[in-house]
Amino acid sequence: MMTNLFSVFDPSTSILNLSLNWLSTFLGLFLIPMSYWLMPNRFQLIWNNILLTLHKEFKTLLGPSGHNGSTLMFISLFSLIMFNNFLGLFPYIFTSTSHLTLTLTLAFPLWLSFMLYGWINHTQHMFAHLVPQGTPPVLMPFMVCIETISNVIRPGTLAVRLTANMIAGHLLLTLLGNTGPVTTNYIILSFILTTQIALLVLESAVAIIQSYVFAVLSTLYSSEVN
Repeated sequence: MMTNLFSVFDPSTSILNLSLNWLSTFLGLFLIPMSYWLMPNRFQLIWNNILLTLHKEFKTLLGPSGHNGSTLMFISLFSLIMFNNFLGLFPYIFTSTSHLTLTLTLAFPLWLSFMLYGWINHTQHMFAHLVPQGTPPVLMPFMVCIETISNVIRPGTLAVRLTANMIAGHLLLTLLGNTGPVTTNYIILSFILTTQIALLVLESAVAIIQSYVFAVLSTLYSSEVN
């Protein structure tokens, strides 16, 4: 039972399936340019308002050093993760964001580039971040160790947070989906269907929230090195 349950997260069983499964990662990107070739519609207006709101918020988080190019990178990151989370809710579509292969690939290069930029260009500022203001002299060595560990595990926490949330929701949906066909009581079956619809709505909200959290935390890590 556990093997069948976790098999929904199996990328593939062959090389051909591997390429087709991971191809779903980029399916959401093809939906964005199509709207710009058509007449303005409600979806395009809503999407433009979302992007504009994110641009203003990310620019505020980045502070004086932020510019349009920086916000574009984090908006693109948000869009990629959100579309992958949503596509994973559809049947027979591989959820790539439920794998550390993708999430750690997104988090680690960003964190490494931020750290290299900060330590090379703002060395004193990075050293100052290791000891919070007002720390007693006795606790300074311990605070340096704690802050260093906190900085090192950031890409891991970013990746694991997104992966764990995607796995948890999909496991619940899979459990309810496997229980429904073997249920003969109509009252229990209707309760399972209602619960599954509620979980699907909740997972849709989680898909947006987790992509937003990933992008916002990445923006905050970027603002700390400037």
